[in-house]
Amino acid sequence: MQAEVIAVGSELLTPSKVDTNSLFLAQRLGERGVPLVRKCVVGDDRRRLAAEIRRAREASELVILSGGLGPTLDDLTREAASDATGRKLVFHEPIMDDIADRFRRFDRPVAPVNRRQAYVLEGGTVLPNPNGTAPGQWIEDGLGILILLPGPPRELKPLFEDTCLPRLAERMPALRFFTTVLRVAGIGESDLEERIGPIYSGAAGIETTILSAPGDVQIHLRAQSGSEDRARVRAEALGAKVLDELGDVVYSRDGTPLDETVAKLIVERGYKLAVAESCTGGLIAGRLTEIPGSSQFLAGGFVSYSNGAKTGWLGVDGDVLAARGAVSAEVAAAMALCARRHAAEALGEPAVGLSTTGYAGPAGGTPEDPVGTVYFGVADDNGQRVHRRSLGRGRKRVRALAVQIGLELLRRRILGLGGA
Repeated sequence: MQAEVIAVGSELLTPSKVDTNSLFLAQRLGERGVPLVRKCVVGDDRRRLAAEIRRAREASELVILSGGLGPTLDDLTREAASDATGRKLVFHEPIMDDIADRFRRFDRPVAPVNRRQAYVLEGGTVLPNPNGTAPGQWIEDGLGILILLPGPPRELKPLFEDTCLPRLAERMPALRFFTTVLRVAGIGESDLEERIGPIYSGAAGIETTILSAPGDVQIHLRAQSGSEDRARVRAEALGAKVLDELGDVVYSRDGTPLDETVAKLIVERGYKLAVAESCTGGLIAGRLTEIPGSSQFLAGGFVSYSNGAKTGWLGVDGDVLAARGAVSAEVAAAMALCARRHAAEALGEPAVGLSTTGYAGPAGGTPEDPVGTVYFGVADDNGQRVHRRSLGRGRKRVRALAVQIGLELLRRRILGLGGA
């Protein structure tokens, strides 16, 4: 069985709205051995949507539509599905009763347009939606299965989890799957492929997916077998071979992101982290405070963007700043040391300091340190270390890379791995 997802709605074709439902559906189906082979977005156009449904049903046994089941005239999924399948739309009184009950609970009258949501494809199965007024629909025939789901994620996700997956489980293959996820920092996607391509390319029955983001590469090794235990053994065995090749650039063996990995290490060592950020402008602190319980490992930080903030707030020596410049190894070291000192004095406990200073662009830079140059300082009980990186151009990209690299350098410092 293979699946396709059709996301419905003209708003999904604009920059302001992102289709997240297909990502959720791809994950849930993939976990159960059903590959998502195609997904597309179709605007509120009945003719185009009907044509896409016909095409998808000819190509795949399972087709899922998300959205377009609301009460307004631009919600056309029901009508398009009727056109594509040749099934009439029939009024379903129990759906209308449920809609009326929902409105009464909120002390609101039922609008006449809500009657549109009570029409279902003839011969289809109604999928109750306890979180909204638009029920799902399930149609099964000689071409396979067609599922209509509401668009809001808070309605689609529980409806798919609680109602659709149990029904699909009866029709899915008996195979079981297990995925090992390794995460890597400090190596690019192409270099990674050169090193591990020969390892995974010869692994029959294991699907390898490499996902790349600035400063972070994920390696997904998905094995299948007649039992989950056997699938796990196969995936983990291949993961061990990849780990042997890559060594300490692998920062996570279970899919844990870098910020959470670093946070756990800091807690285990009994430190508190203090950050002093210039070019990253607080992005490192912001990333870390997204983690629940961040007060266990993060003391705080300084966004010391100006020279005055570096000297007046942090305590960087003004003579060093004047002599070497804000973007320099000496200032990065001083920023990390000052941040660590402030945290240790304020909290009365061990601390580690992390700093960033650089030229994010598009202007700035020098012949020696062009735009994209970032210096990172790490200071702990064993002294301080400074690292220089050239991150290319693109302000947003440089800053995102700097956050990831700063965290990776901190991880390596804590583990005594050096700054490779």
